[in-house]
Formats: sequence, structure tokens, C-alpha cells
Amino acid sequence: MEPEDFRHHAHMLVDWMADYMTRVEDMPVRAQVSPGEINETLRGEAPKTGEPFQQIMADFEQDILPGITHWQHPRFMAYFPANASPPSILAEMLTSTIGAQCMLWQTSPAATEMETRVLDWLRQMIGMPDGFTGVIQDSASSAILCAILTARERATGWRVNEDGLGADDRLAVYTSTETHSSTEKNVKIAGLGRQSLRKVPVDECYAMRVDELERLILEDKANGIVPACVVASIGATGVGAIDPLRAIGEICRRHGIFLHVDAAWAGSALVLEEHRWMIDGVELADSLVFNPHKWMMTNFDCSAHFVRDPEALVRTLSILPTYLQSREAGQVIDYRDWSVPLGRRFRALKLWFVLRSYGVEGIQAIIRRHIDLAEEMEGWFAADPNFELMAPRVLSLINFRYHPPGIDDAETLDRLNQTLIERINDDGRTYLTQNRVGGAFAIRVSIGQTSTERRHVEQVWSTIAEIAQGLEPDNSR
Repeated sequence: MEPEDFRHHAHMLVDWMADYMTRVEDMPVRAQVSPGEINETLRGEAPKTGEPFQQIMADFEQDILPGITHWQHPRFMAYFPANASPPSILAEMLTSTIGAQCMLWQTSPAATEMETRVLDWLRQMIGMPDGFTGVIQDSASSAILCAILTARERATGWRVNEDGLGADDRLAVYTSTETHSSTEKNVKIAGLGRQSLRKVPVDECYAMRVDELERLILEDKANGIVPACVVASIGATGVGAIDPLRAIGEICRRHGIFLHVDAAWAGSALVLEEHRWMIDGVELADSLVFNPHKWMMTNFDCSAHFVRDPEALVRTLSILPTYLQSREAGQVIDYRDWSVPLGRRFRALKLWFVLRSYGVEGIQAIIRRHIDLAEEMEGWFAADPNFELMAPRVLSLINFRYHPPGIDDAETLDRLNQTLIERINDDGRTYLTQNRVGGAFAIRVSIGQTSTERRHVEQVWSTIAEIAQGLEPDNSR
């Protein structure tokens, strides 16, 4: 493609992108296709000769777009948000054009130094104390893996990287029953085995019980097992559980255990001072992660990982072959040593664009709006006798179920709500996800898409109520 052709097609794509942002709310939120349907539209082999760009774009709109679930739809309220914004999108265009691989300071000095600076901006914005240094990971899952690997090495005197896990390396990792599944996955990846994971019971607010945590730690120590790591949650996936950091941190300090804090979703709300109670005691943690790509208008992927002891992280992950050596070693940060992948995208650029475009006050206003909208919707569920709130609202996350008067059989209610969410998502006007709260089937509403306004929340509420009213217990099987 020649430069002038590129210029022409790029202008066309920018027009398409701007149009998409204005018309996305007129599309079904979740892709309304069947398994294999998109695959049938794709050729069995690559074309032998190049095709016109106009034809490629036409096929994209006709064949591919129907199979896209629109995460930037203002009525997307499933999972947690992965919200974007115009400044972030524009920055991604620059990132793709430059095409830098930012593994070393030398391979792109600006990328390294910007990452260091904007992560410190974020640290200050969310009220993290001095003494923590930031790095951008691709996801909170990767940050948890880094934490578990560092904890493993620290607990074994840095032997496992050299000798591998031996029969005498019996370690334990502790987290609550509400924590994200990535902790269990990373325990396996780190070679510790699922049997080393301790799932700590929770209290009536779904927060980790510190008495049970200490009981499990003492039990393991008595059995010759070394407590290596605790993963605490701030805004866990199911009901948004918030673990008591200060009490957990004091236990970890007392027993010499690495403490990682997973605030992947809720961490963005720390820009609001009224919610910083959630990280009371964070100064006792060894690391914390939150995702600007969830709730801070920054395109996926961009995960802010803060560590107290960067040298321990680097010691755990560093490999230095000749081809990665540079004369600036010791004078600069080489972020290749701060994460599992060697290759690194210029992720800091989009975050820099977002923070400068919105400013702290603009970001605060958007997140506060989402929380206020969720509080209002919570009131609608509470006031309707046909619905039941299944857990206290946390920030912008609601768990509910349809519970019409006179129907109290647990299995019937589960079937009824399973049918309800399937019909809601098939309807296309909104997209929600399921959950289990206290063993009962529940439906989650997570408000956080950048352009979501009150009218969109009203539309979601009316859609839920309308579809629920059309259900009967007998046809929910």
C-alpha cells in the first residue's frame, strides 16, 4: 500500500470509527450469532493475491461486525467494563504507527521514561503512599503471577529459579473464596500445584475472615508448610468483596508473608477520596494492581502494577543474554525484567493521553457518575416486590434476582433466573452476566462504560422488568 493510498484509507477509517462511536448504541450489545456462523463466512485458505482495501472493509462490515460483542456499547453491563475513550483510541493509532518494541530503555527511551512518570501520577491519584514503584502489565492476572513468583522465590531463599521445586518446598498461597480465578490459575503456572492454595472463608459481607486466615497459616506452619503469599481482593469479581487490608497486612508482617492486593476493577474508584477507605493498610502490602483498562477510559490492555521492592521482582524475572545487554545498564530501568513477556508495547502513551485529556477531575466525574447511577438502579430493584438484591451494592456493581411473590423453591428460582438472563442477552438491548451468591443463582449488573448515561440505565432496567414479567415458572425449564 502506497503512502497516498494509506492516507486515503486512513481518513475513511477514522470517519468509520467516529460513526461507530455514535451508532454503537443502536446495535445489539451481544453478538447475535450462532457458534461457527462467522467461521463459515471466512475462506478456507488465504488469498493468493492481494485484494482491494475497499473489498476487505466491505467484508468486515458485512461478515465480521455481526459477530462482535460491543464492549463500548453504553448498555454493556456484563463482566466488568473494558472501557475506552477517544483520546485512548487516538493514542493507540500512534502506538501502532510507531510500532515500537519497548523492552529496553535503549529500544525506546521515551516509552520507558513515560511509563515511570505516568505510573507515579497514578500512584498519587489513587492515594498510594510513597515507596511503591509502578510498571504496566498486560493484565491483573499477569501481576498476580509476578507476585506469586516473587513470593515463591522469597520464601525459598531464591532457590527455585536455580534448582526447581523440590520435595521439601511445600508452600502455601492464601486467598478468599471470592477471589478471581486467576489466582488459582497462577498458583498452577508457578508450579506450586492446586493443593497449595488455601481458600479462606468469608464473612457476611464476603470479605476474607482474618481469624480463619491466621488459623490456616498456623496450621500450615505446624505441618512444615511455608506460608508464601496472600492475595487480598479489593472489589472481587462476583459481588465486589473488599478484604480488610490492615488486618491482613498485620498478619502477613507477623509471619513474613508476601501480600499482594488485587484491585483490578475497584482500584479506579480510589481516585475518589471518599472510597480510599478500601485500601486502609495498603502500606503493609508488597504489591497492588488495578486496571485502567477496566474503568479509567484506557483501551485494553493496560494494568497498573505497583511493587514495594522492585529489586525482588527483577531478581525473580531477570535473564540477561548478550543480545539484551546495553551500556546504560544500572543507569536506567529496563522493563523487560519487570514482567513475564520480554516484548512490551508502548502502553504508557494511551494512558498519558487519557490523563492529560480528562485530567483527574474529569476522570473523577465519570467514575462518580457510574456509582451514582448504580445507586439509583439499586433503589429500583429494592422498591420492586418482584426483585431481590442478592448482596450489598459495591460501587457500581449490583447483584439481583427475579423473585416474584409466592415462588420460594430454590431450584425453581434458579431456573427462572437462568432463563431470564438468557432471554435478556438474546434480546440484544443489554448484556449482563450470571453469578452465584450464597449458592443461589444471581444476575450481575456492572455499570462503567465511558458513555453510559442515566437514560441507558433506565433502558436496561425497563428491559429487565419487561422480560421478567413475561416469564412463568413453568416455562423456565
